[in-house]
Amino acid sequence: IGPSTLASRPLTGHLIYQCGGIDKRTIEKFEKEAAELGKGSFKYAWVLDKLKAERERGITIDIALWKFETPRYYVTVIGAPGHRDFIKNM
Repeated sequence: IGPSTLASRPLTGHLIYQCGGIDKRTIEKFEKEAAELGKGSFKYAWVLDKLKAERERGITIDIALWKFETPRYYVTVIGAPGHRDFIKNM
């Protein structure tokens, strides 16, 4: 979606949700867990950010892959870290 920014992961997670790639119950679970860490607005970022350190720090450390289908398309989303310290993880 673009260079390293705080908005790319949440935007991608929200797109996956809006396209039916993840269910509402899971998003609600992420919202609750994120709120417990004081990061309630990160619920969509957590679709791709799976590592504990990613969730605690609010940055992408490792590459993530998410696949889903719509009635017309097979979609694969690949998320990569943009922070210079973690580009080597790609």
